[in-house]
Amino acid sequence: MSNHHTYKKIEMVGSSKTSIEDAIGNALAECNKTIKNMDWFEVTETRGHIVNGAVGHYQVTLKIGFKIASS
Repeated sequence: MSNHHTYKKIEMVGSSKTSIEDAIGNALAECNKTIKNMDWFEVTETRGHIVNGAVGHYQVTLKIGFKIASS
């Protein structure tokens, strides 16, 4: 085992009809199905879709960092 950690960063987009927080949670839940060792995230963009003058859904772009298993 190394005395340092190496990370990889990916970009994902999550959405929700309920809230920005749910959009973040949805993106992380989907990533957790296939990506191991997730360690942190940052929201880089926030936007939404308008339907009939109201929020149709929220959308967030996340950068998710995960540790390389062998580092």
